[in-house]
Amino acid sequence: MSQALSVPHLLGIKSLTESDIQLIFETADEFKSVINRPIKKVPSLRDITIANIFFENSTRTKLSFELAEKRLSADVVNFSSGNSSVKKGETLLDTVNNILSMKVDMVVMRHSSPGAPHFLSRYIDANIVNAGDGTHEHPTQALLDTFSIREKLGDVSGKKVAILGDILHSRVALSNIFALQKLGAEVMVCGPNTLIPKYLGNLGVKITSNIREALHWCDVANVLRIQLERQHIKFFPSLREYSMHFGLNKQLLAELDKPITILHPGPINRGVEITSDVADSDHAIILDQVENGVAVRMAVLYLLASIRQN
Repeated sequence: MSQALSVPHLLGIKSLTESDIQLIFETADEFKSVINRPIKKVPSLRDITIANIFFENSTRTKLSFELAEKRLSADVVNFSSGNSSVKKGETLLDTVNNILSMKVDMVVMRHSSPGAPHFLSRYIDANIVNAGDGTHEHPTQALLDTFSIREKLGDVSGKKVAILGDILHSRVALSNIFALQKLGAEVMVCGPNTLIPKYLGNLGVKITSNIREALHWCDVANVLRIQLERQHIKFFPSLREYSMHFGLNKQLLAELDKPITILHPGPINRGVEITSDVADSDHAIILDQVENGVAVRMAVLYLLASIRQN
């Protein structure tokens, strides 16, 4: 297997090969052992400066990237559009060029517009990591999700994974579909018909609006939250009704003749898409996902910096 990624940026899972994903996983295995030892820091990116540029609010992803960068000994610059010149009308390209003029080597960016990191990659001389672009992709989340499945079940190939919830507004869903399929898993999506985009039929995934059917079929259920902040019209009558028909609860799990593994990318809307007794149960590996997120993001940053240094 190649010891270098085939791409200079992580813009989306779609642009990665299976070998790229396996290399990221093998590197993350090494970094996971690092972050579980008493001294959790390595000097791998000591001469690299990374700018975290977030044009949308984020807690978990931003903290995870910042922790990954500091564990690798990188110099870190944090930028938030809420208190910047973007409010004064500065363009995306001007903003990033101003940051790059300060000799930044890598950019981790979240933006509300699909394709924003792809646009930047054509104009600036820095490695770019997409930390979420609108409702398009969230590649590091899909990598940590599939890494967590591999860790729990031994392999992703041949597994049946159901993605439940708000597929239409989720960047996690699309990245997960691409990653799971590249690694040989079968994918089913489940949610209200109003929240399942029409194009999914062309991606080779199974589609259902019956949560029992999805749960009986799958080995793994990845539960997505309802993204009310992206919904400008009503896609279902109420959160209570959504929870009744599509929420994951202990009763549904008790009906199954097998144990299933439960993931959630966060933040959790407890009592809506998942009940607390399920989220906190032995079935769920939600906290493992959080820990694995740091190791996977360390791996991505390290491998992209290796391309730069070569």
